[in-house]
Amino acid sequence: MPENASGFVSVRYMVDDVDKAVDFYARHLGFTVRNDFAPAFADVTRGALRLLLSGPTSSAGRAMPDGAVPGPGGWNRIHLIVDDLAAEVDRLRAEGVDFRNDVICGPGGQQVLLRDPSGNVVELFQAR
Repeated sequence: MPENASGFVSVRYMVDDVDKAVDFYARHLGFTVRNDFAPAFADVTRGALRLLLSGPTSSAGRAMPDGAVPGPGGWNRIHLIVDDLAAEVDRLRAEGVDFRNDVICGPGGQQVLLRDPSGNVVELFQAR
């Protein structure tokens, strides 16, 4: 398989509304808009992560041969490392971001899950 010449690692999220998703990732999580072909598709970047935001009218949203239609949500998620999780949670709550849980601690650090406007999960993590 050829190496990715762009240097990005790409993840695709199915979204209900591309414009809302672009606004969410740019405004709340510091992503930069790379391409915007709303309402079908946009991609945003943060560091080496390229997040592909595919709406219902994108080619990625087409029904499978068995009739299943790709959609947002689920438990797979991008994992964003932050320096001060408490401060990020306070900032995002003040901005009205929807959290799935409260901060939990584990052996490697602490984490919290939030949801984008389509219900896709994003994990914020602070290492110990």
